[in-house]
Amino acid sequence: MRRCALTAIMILLCNFAFSQNYKLHSVYVYGFTRYVEWPAEYSEGDFEILVLGDSPIIDQLKEMATAKKVGERSIKVSKINSIAEIRKCNILFIPASQSSQFPAIVSKIANHSTLLITEEPGLGVKGSDINFVTKDGKLAFELNQAATSKHNLKISNALMGMAILI
Repeated sequence: MRRCALTAIMILLCNFAFSQNYKLHSVYVYGFTRYVEWPAEYSEGDFEILVLGDSPIIDQLKEMATAKKVGERSIKVSKINSIAEIRKCNILFIPASQSSQFPAIVSKIANHSTLLITEEPGLGVKGSDINFVTKDGKLAFELNQAATSKHNLKISNALMGMAILI
């Protein structure tokens, strides 16, 4: 009985730590909105963030969206289940669990001005605009300048100064 209770507590603590980690991810994602400039045609209507598949970041982003705006624009967070559902959006977040589809995703958004954010080691150099990594035990991010240029996104010097540049 004690062992079951201890196991349950450990699982709860791990889940809490996991969701807290994604709270920090969502803070970063919101911060990126202040340092990235999208073309005019991506600056109308709601500021849209798509997340491919299941991820704890969805709840964190939705919570953030209830309290924050991008300029005067409301933030709309949507979960999509397949690459076919990718549409015009400001940010596309690809959880590690969907990384195997990365080449098809890059191809799908090649002509879009979408900020592609990933969280799998190695995807920064493979064409992700921003890739979350752990550096010295802390959350950090890589910024691929060539990829952001291809997506017609202007990145501020301040964001470049905080990033691991690729």
